[in-house]
Amino acid sequence: MEELQPQAQSQAPAAEKVNWKQVIWDFIETAAMAVLLYFGINAVSARVHVEGLSMQPTLNDGEFVLVNRLSYRFGSIERGDIIVFNHPAAPDQDLIKRVIGLPGDQVTINSGQVFLSGHVLNEPYIAAAPSYSGEWNVPANYVFVLGDNRNNSSDSHKWGMLPVENIMGKAIVIYWPPKMWEIIRHANLLASTP
Repeated sequence: MEELQPQAQSQAPAAEKVNWKQVIWDFIETAAMAVLLYFGINAVSARVHVEGLSMQPTLNDGEFVLVNRLSYRFGSIERGDIIVFNHPAAPDQDLIKRVIGLPGDQVTINSGQVFLSGHVLNEPYIAAAPSYSGEWNVPANYVFVLGDNRNNSSDSHKWGMLPVENIMGKAIVIYWPPKMWEIIRHANLLASTP
């Protein structure tokens, strides 16, 4: 005779009880982490929208640039660096220009060329030779900056020296629009004999 085995009764899984305390705690942790990341990233970097034509052909109107805020805390400003700074006469306005002269330098612009302490600069990145002239001595704690679009730029040749304390950081990457993504190359302004 065949022995019948009792069939296991199918039991529906018990509904899991939601631990609302854990859900709320996870949400608080995630929100706190997001806030810390936001402020942490902003402490070491900035995002700047390029407005205008003053840095063409290197940077174009509408591009977004990532700026390293720590670059000059651990390194020194160099000629050729592209920097973001607060305008000396309008501190709420951020500008982006190229460093030409450092403290102690004499910058002379004459006959469409830029001279640094008597030596002509090699500047393959400019839009056109400057159509203006002048001579400036860079004092301690200041730099002399120019836009790459020399004839269409509000810079040191118009408003004077830039205090080093106004410098926000060094531009490092064009990140928007995506097709223009590029690491920004900072020229090494090698002076040649005049």
